[in-house]
Amino acid sequence: MDFSLNEEQKEFKERCRTFAREVIRPAARKHDEEESIPWEVIKEARKQGFGGLESIQRSAGDGEGQMQVISAEEFHWGCAGIALAISGSGLAAAGIASSGTPEQIAQWVPECFGSGDEIKLGAYAVTEPQAGSDVKSLKTTAKRDGDEWVLNGTKVFITNGGIADVHVVVATVDPALGTRGQASFVVGKDTPGLSQGKKESKLGIRASHTAEIVLDDCRIPIENLLGGEEKLERKLQRGREGKKSRGADALATFEITRPLVGASALGIAQAAYEWTLEYLDGQTESGRPLLGEQRIQQTLADVATEIEAARLLVQRAAWMGRNGIPMTGGQGSMSKLKGGDVTMWATTTLMDLVGPYAWSKDCPLEKFFRDAKIYQLFEGTAEIQRMVISRMQAREYAERLGYGAEVAAKAMADSTEPVKKPVAA
Repeated sequence: MDFSLNEEQKEFKERCRTFAREVIRPAARKHDEEESIPWEVIKEARKQGFGGLESIQRSAGDGEGQMQVISAEEFHWGCAGIALAISGSGLAAAGIASSGTPEQIAQWVPECFGSGDEIKLGAYAVTEPQAGSDVKSLKTTAKRDGDEWVLNGTKVFITNGGIADVHVVVATVDPALGTRGQASFVVGKDTPGLSQGKKESKLGIRASHTAEIVLDDCRIPIENLLGGEEKLERKLQRGREGKKSRGADALATFEITRPLVGASALGIAQAAYEWTLEYLDGQTESGRPLLGEQRIQQTLADVATEIEAARLLVQRAAWMGRNGIPMTGGQGSMSKLKGGDVTMWATTTLMDLVGPYAWSKDCPLEKFFRDAKIYQLFEGTAEIQRMVISRMQAREYAERLGYGAEVAAKAMADSTEPVKKPVAA
């Protein structure tokens, strides 16, 4: 068991921190205040090999699965909104990679990023009004009409929504089947029937474009169904027969990305912690250095410990995901839950430590605090993560007691009765 980064990972971490310090932070205030897209930073990031196909290839060669979580944390240390603008296309690419055929992956993943000086963006569209974290309740529909699919519905809070070159849209094909009746579709830029609705004005991550997209009789070719017709028909048939399915495409994509969200949150917490240390260094109270005060030391120790604990959960989940180790105990959700909760708590606690100055817009903690909250909300709220973790833990427990997987799964999802140990024959 080795918890240290290897030399390549250490060098990459330093490159990411340098980019965050020299390129992201100088642009952060402007784009936060203007709520504008940091095109110049995205372009420089792609030039340096960040946030595009090169970064995906680099991550694919990392057998320990740490490269993406390293860059996520370091870039969010610079600015959460700009970091999301740089990496936001990755979720659409992940959706294509998890659901698409090899031919679709080869065609559409590059379209999420562009090449050379041409910057392209991807968007992953799941969330709907009144159906934020409840994937089963999606109302957007996809109906076959000859050689086309017709999409109708509204998606909200979509990163790069309406400005992306590639929108991956999760829609319902058979409402009676719940998540088993859903599929993912690729909608290209300027497709008739696709339009941008309201652009959100947000509390935090303001440099990341977030908007509503509207699908009004949006027609796309049949080949834009990710995975193809045969795969969808097999999935629908399993659902109609009540057979076990591997789960919704959206949920599978989110499971891959949860450690990245946890790492992103920790970048904000780490930035807030480092800034507070620097601010308090040299500050005095009644002639004594603040960093020498026991109450200050106790608080800083708690913050540092919680950040490190959350980081270890993130690193473990990223390693498990990269090496195909099933997260049967909810390890992916644990990493996101802990990362988001720690970051919200840490920024609040550090603001209390600094005092009234922390509420001024001149104080970086004010922005860290605003950026932190979203990490308890998107890609499944903290409450949803707790539900996922508890159910997966219950399933593991039931299986240890001797139940079969199907009985354990039903107990996990439905039962309000305590799990009873089977009586030996």
